[in-house]
Amino acid sequence: MHSSCQARHEDPSSQNRRRNWLRQFQTTYPEEWPIVLRFIKGAIHKAIVIPVVLHGLFAALVVYLDSYHEGNLGLPASIIPSLSIVVGLMLVFRNQTSYNRFWDGRNYLTVIITSVRNLTRTFLVSSPFSSPTTSPSDRQDTEQVIRILIAILYATKNHLRASWGAAIIPGAAVSHSTGDATSKPEYSDLLPPGLEGFEDRGLGLSLQLTFFVEGYIKRGGERGWFQAPQASQMQAQLNSLVDAYGRMETIRLTSIPVAHLIHQKQVLALFGMVLPFALVSQMAWWAVPIVVLVTFTLYGIDGIASQLEDPFGYDRNDIRMDSIVEDIREEIAVMVEEWTRVGSGGGRGGGMMFEGKKGMRGGGGEGVNGR
Repeated sequence: MHSSCQARHEDPSSQNRRRNWLRQFQTTYPEEWPIVLRFIKGAIHKAIVIPVVLHGLFAALVVYLDSYHEGNLGLPASIIPSLSIVVGLMLVFRNQTSYNRFWDGRNYLTVIITSVRNLTRTFLVSSPFSSPTTSPSDRQDTEQVIRILIAILYATKNHLRASWGAAIIPGAAVSHSTGDATSKPEYSDLLPPGLEGFEDRGLGLSLQLTFFVEGYIKRGGERGWFQAPQASQMQAQLNSLVDAYGRMETIRLTSIPVAHLIHQKQVLALFGMVLPFALVSQMAWWAVPIVVLVTFTLYGIDGIASQLEDPFGYDRNDIRMDSIVEDIREEIAVMVEEWTRVGSGGGRGGGMMFEGKKGMRGGGGEGVNGR
């Protein structure tokens, strides 16, 4: 484990490829176009262009009929404020509900990450690396459970994206003869050897992996690594992880009631159709761009809400789970690397972050990166 982590630590190209995910959340983009001029990356225009164009064409038809045919198609402009209040209230409710789902999803992901960090720190600090009673299998047991903690992050991410199974990932080809995936997932090297998933029977892989963590806590108590209060705290961390996982499942599986979605779409469409009749008498052909502008605004708010209500996908506006999980994997790799340096005094950290732990460098294993 140490040799693989050390090689990874000293590889400049690996360090250059790594980008801290915090930098990706900067609010200014000096190298890109200003936000107001962006129409593709992260914008909602593609999703709303069809209804906006249709409303613009309908407005042009109303103005044409009013201008070149007998009769007046205009309606009193006083109907607009009353309809606008209803439409505005519905959009506020829709947008706020969707953003709450997005924000809660990010917070629950933070809870899982915090639990993984705390458990990793406690396991590394409390488990003796080298002592008369510590065997290589004990060290490998610690390394294995830390790999499992990282695998829980990957499994949670894929589970929320409906990428079921430990052997199937998005885009993986499936054999027609056997039904097995022809490529392995990104975290297959983190899973226990010979692991058999039960997702076809309703058991999520993330929950299944927590049994291995619970078993390690129990074994650590039996070995004398953890006192009863400390083991209880670790179990509380594990329970918090499972609780956050369940709450993220709730967000993913509980959609906005379809009755609300249907009614909102119908109200938006009707408002966009009534608007030209209320503007044509006073605005004439100017009613067309005004209708396009109003419908662009309203359908844009609705489109943003539709993207935020499921924040765990691959859209640009979704939570950046891929980069977050990868960064946590690198972070824990550094922890384990320093753990293997305890007592050696070599390398960048020399294991000094685990102050008071004495021992010699050693232990095999594959490392948290499985490489």
